[in-house]
Amino acid sequence: MGAGKANVLVFPDLQSGNIGYKLVQRFAGAAAHGPIIQGLNKPVNDLSRGCSVEDISNLVAITATQK
Repeated sequence: MGAGKANVLVFPDLQSGNIGYKLVQRFAGAAAHGPIIQGLNKPVNDLSRGCSVEDISNLVAITATQK
């Protein structure tokens, strides 16, 4: 593997994704957008109960651009 900086994280299921991206967001001070669900006929994304208004607006913008 190269020594670059990761900007995309892939997880096997929604629970793992939620845990993983929240850890990166909190400990690295990174901006986290998602989880973004792919492979459905229409755009659908999931927000946690503890999300902020900023999380909601960011995910709405992403969902609106999905086909």
